[in-house]
Formats: sequence, structure tokens, C-alpha cells
Amino acid sequence: MLNIITENLELMYLIILMIFVGIELIGHVPSVLHTPLMSGANAIHGVVIIGSIIVMGEATHLVSLILGFFAVILGTLNVVGGFVVTDRMLEMFKKKK
Repeated sequence: MLNIITENLELMYLIILMIFVGIELIGHVPSVLHTPLMSGANAIHGVVIIGSIIVMGEATHLVSLILGFFAVILGTLNVVGGFVVTDRMLEMFKKKK
């Protein structure tokens, strides 16, 4: 029992560390690079969506099915939002009619 708590505690520390590192990295990215980074993030989340669909197809437990479903929903929202933001940013560079 103590081993499970220790492993989960280490995982929580790792997740918290990843959140802080992610915030620091995103905060220091120049605004010129945000559009290419959004395109790369959209490609990565496309892979996440495919992976979560595979997880849902192979799910044997209800928990796996629910987590896979939420992964598909959240990944899709992130991809669509990324494309919307990228489209808006590219509209800023078009000539006005």
C-alpha cells in the first residue's frame, strides 16, 4: 500500500513540475513564433486523438473507455481551437481590401 502511495506522489510531483516548466517555456516564446508552434501542437494533438481512439477501441474496463472518450473530446477541442487561433493570426497579415 505504501509503495502505491509513493509512486502516485512521485507522479504528482512530476506533473506539477511539468506544469511549471511548460508555463515558463510558453511565457518566454516570442510572439512571432506562436503561429508555427500552434501548427506543431495541432499535429501532436492529432496523434493524441488517434491514440485515444485506439485506447477506446481496445478498452476492457469502463474507466479506460471514459478516459479515452475524454481524451478524444479534449484533443479535438484543442485542435479546433488551435486552428481557429492560427487562422485569426494569419488574417492579421493579409492585405485589407
